[in-house]
Amino acid sequence: MRATGEARATLARRRADVAAMFDGVAPRYDLVNDVLSLGQDRRWRAETVAAVAPRPGQRILDLAAGTGTSSRPFADAGALVVAADLSEGMLSVGKQRQPDLAFVNADALSLPFADGAFDAVTISFGLRNVENVDAALAELRRVTRPGGRIVICEFSTPTWKPFRETYRNYLVRALPRIAGLTSSNPAAYDYLAESILAWPDQRALADLMFDAGWRGVGWKNLSGGVVALHRAHA
Repeated sequence: MRATGEARATLARRRADVAAMFDGVAPRYDLVNDVLSLGQDRRWRAETVAAVAPRPGQRILDLAAGTGTSSRPFADAGALVVAADLSEGMLSVGKQRQPDLAFVNADALSLPFADGAFDAVTISFGLRNVENVDAALAELRRVTRPGGRIVICEFSTPTWKPFRETYRNYLVRALPRIAGLTSSNPAAYDYLAESILAWPDQRALADLMFDAGWRGVGWKNLSGGVVALHRAHA
């Protein structure tokens, strides 16, 4: 069923709101992430790169690339990486810091790339911010060549039940306070906590990927399931 004009307008406003939110945190985004994750984000990025396994000449789409920090290792490996993001603020900071990378303004629900354009697609901590996850997964599938890979690094559900409540308390209470001391836009991190708590668990995301046409879906838990690395092929 096609969305009504009003529904499409609502989706557009929400996407614009998310983009504006990230525009506001762009200058200190990488620093704040490092602080809030207690340095774990470096390990998560390394695991993502290992899962993508970039090779010289490969075409890789790094969606929700932000300032390009996640894209850098792919370029260093010799891959032809496109760093795509909806936030113009993030892209602006990224272009200043890493002018050799190819930055593209792109909406996950309507990617400006041809069918089968990439050997691998990846998105880290960005799928959670997309209004229609099913459509985004299908769109990523569209731009991936047959046999190509997807790697999704995203917050998830801790596997040890006693730790889940501790983690929830951190998200609700501690994270916004820390963000208030380090971020230029602390309110954005209230949204971060809410979006993590509302996000599907590991199995549920795997099911969404399968429904979008991805096959061989599996995942690896990182930091006890605080983050999960989902992998599949087209």
